[in-house]
Amino acid sequence: MSGRPKPRRGARFFRGHSEEASVSGGLSDVLRGHGRPDFSGLTQSWKIVISTVSMVTLLLIGLGNHMWLKETEFPQKSSHFYALIAECGSRLYNYQARLRMPKEHLELLKKESQTLENNFQEILFLIEQIDVLKALLRDTRDGLHNYSGDTDGGEDRNPMGAIDEEMSNLVNSILKKLREDQVQMADYALKSAGASVIEAGTSESYKNNKAKLYWHGIAFLTYEMPPDVILQPDVHPGKCWAFPGSQGHALIQLARKITPTAVTVEHISQKVSPSGNISSAPKEFSVYGILKHCEGEEILLGRFVYNKTGTTIQTFKLQHEVSEPLLCVKLKILSNWGHPKYTCLYRFRVHGTPGEYP
Repeated sequence: MSGRPKPRRGARFFRGHSEEASVSGGLSDVLRGHGRPDFSGLTQSWKIVISTVSMVTLLLIGLGNHMWLKETEFPQKSSHFYALIAECGSRLYNYQARLRMPKEHLELLKKESQTLENNFQEILFLIEQIDVLKALLRDTRDGLHNYSGDTDGGEDRNPMGAIDEEMSNLVNSILKKLREDQVQMADYALKSAGASVIEAGTSESYKNNKAKLYWHGIAFLTYEMPPDVILQPDVHPGKCWAFPGSQGHALIQLARKITPTAVTVEHISQKVSPSGNISSAPKEFSVYGILKHCEGEEILLGRFVYNKTGTTIQTFKLQHEVSEPLLCVKLKILSNWGHPKYTCLYRFRVHGTPGEYP
């Protein structure tokens, strides 16, 4: 007898029945919810049926399109279609590459264009002056002829005819020289004639981190001008072979065997230089002849100085002769005009008397 009343068995019976009734009532409400329409007027069961039918319809349509593509000529023309896509992509890439041209190149092209335009204007001005001079000489000749006819009783004299003809010949000669090469000697170190640079006997090129190739705006490869650019006549600012420091050398195999007599070094002028100076131009250099097919003894042919304040094209007569024709020469740059990082060589020519073909 603890004094605490015992729960009645009947009360627990009614409580258990009431809980079961509440659970069964909740399930029935859920089941009735599937059949109860929502705000759109459709029950949950009908929504499931409609979505299933829609998915099956879309699958059937996709299968039909797939069979139609197989029956058409699209697979037969797919290679041509892909080729057109590749060509368009290539053209787009080239266009983007041109748009990404560095500002330095654009400024360089502007300066070159301005220089060419100025030269062209000067030539036009000279031609106009020549025409004016010819007209003046013609008028003077006619006046002298008329005066001579009046004083000598009609005697036919033409004292200015010879002068006029001589003046015309002189003008034509000057124009001809302007159109021709200034050196007027064959270049046996010209690449297009068969000459080449032997890279195994040539200094390494200068690595310029600013000169890069781009692909979709991403720099992925540095580039530099190859050494054989010095054997080509295309001399424009920046198109030169650069090597680190102030000393370097290049081994050149000539187009044919010759007895060398002179060499020519060409550099751009200070007026067209993008930096405003030509401190990277070579200063002191020497030339050697190589015997036995570019692998024999080196024979000094001369040592010279390129004058940066002189003309852009300077020819040097060799100081020493050789007893036999040579196929290879070596150019050694000993110093430049003050650039601390690199030396730039634009063009190098070798002149002489041709011998036997190698």
